[in-house]
Amino acid sequence: LVGPEIVEMITNRQFGELRATLEALPPDAVADILADMSLEHVGVVFRVLPRDFAAAIFEYMPLPAQEALLHSLGQEQVAAVLNAMAPDDRTALLEELPGAVTQRLLTLLSPDERRVATQLLGYPEESVGRRMTPDYVAARADWTVAQLLEHIRKVGRDKETLSHAYVLDERGRLIDDLRLREIVLADPNARLSDIMDRQFFALRADQDQEEAVREFQRLDRIALPVVDSTGLLVGIVTVDDVLDVAQQEATEDIQKMGAVEVLDAPYLETDLLTMARKRGLWLSGLFLGEMLTATAMGHFEGELARAQKLALFVPLIISSGGNSGSQASTLVIRALALGEVKLRDWWRVLRRELASGLLLGLWLALLGLARVHAWQWLGWQTYTEYYHRIALTVAAALLGVILWGTLVGGMLPLLLRRLKIDPATLSAPLVATLVDVSGLVIYFEVGMLILRGTLL
Repeated sequence: LVGPEIVEMITNRQFGELRATLEALPPDAVADILADMSLEHVGVVFRVLPRDFAAAIFEYMPLPAQEALLHSLGQEQVAAVLNAMAPDDRTALLEELPGAVTQRLLTLLSPDERRVATQLLGYPEESVGRRMTPDYVAARADWTVAQLLEHIRKVGRDKETLSHAYVLDERGRLIDDLRLREIVLADPNARLSDIMDRQFFALRADQDQEEAVREFQRLDRIALPVVDSTGLLVGIVTVDDVLDVAQQEATEDIQKMGAVEVLDAPYLETDLLTMARKRGLWLSGLFLGEMLTATAMGHFEGELARAQKLALFVPLIISSGGNSGSQASTLVIRALALGEVKLRDWWRVLRRELASGLLLGLWLALLGLARVHAWQWLGWQTYTEYYHRIALTVAAALLGVILWGTLVGGMLPLLLRRLKIDPATLSAPLVATLVDVSGLVIYFEVGMLILRGTLL
């Protein structure tokens, strides 16, 4: 089934056939088909389909398409879709919309759904509370297994997941979570208190959503309960929502590390002026930083005039230092994001980058030494009778610049984390810019030391 076939059904007003055809497909497949259709035809499809199925399709549509569709549908259809959406998916949509639009849409919800939506939106942005759903199976410790299974049969159809049942005390505080496997295999006449071990893990509603990602990775769970500061169970977070968070956070970190302000929309859906502004701010800052490079070269203008051959290796020196710094910063930033490195590991990182810098610097120093001698001996370029000293200058500078670059790139992310600043804002281009300036100083100082009395 493809878009043109649906359009033909709509044109011929074959709405019964259209409804039956689409209902035979999974919601995500229908969402993919609708992505290539006009907004007018998509609106017709949503008016034809049952409310629950239309809401399921809506949840798989990208945010811009969701916004456009909401504007095209009538108030009744919008209310039907929003009321039928999963609370966590609806919250993800509402928090991205302008405040006035969100308030208008909240008025279209039923009293119960409005209460749930308002509660979820009341949690801090990017908190676990914004990602949770109140659709879970709760039970009491004095229930029997048979009672719980009967309860699951009655209410389970509308729940987000049936992987666990959450046991609460008389005040609604979480005291255990039971896997469905444990429940099914237990004696039907046994009480839940008899099969409980009272060992469970719960997220806090005010926790950062990135912490939830790490906990899901550590615990390998389909869903985790969410409690408030008093231990009351307020919802659950499922792995599909956490995967969305992981993708979102990874995208933001990659954009920051590429010296781009975080985009608020997908690449192709970001308008040109917004794209230019978000890239231009960083480019302007890096440009100002690179001006220091020109200043440094101006400071050594006299040395450049007397030993012009040194200028040939400036791009090689500063690019090698910048590349080594970018490598180190990228590795450390990612290790911090994954929890592989903590602030207390700064001494281990320092020693590791010092050793790496020495090894890499020695290797590139040998390559630089060989490069100067090879070009001189083959007659491809003449570096005066002091070519041995020029080769030694290039090699020593490469060793120093690469060692410095790896140390800067490795330690600055830890410093930013210590200052409560996102290390991803320390983009690789920024590290490269910082190392470029210092690399020039190292290069010319080494040159003045080795070439003194000859070319300088």
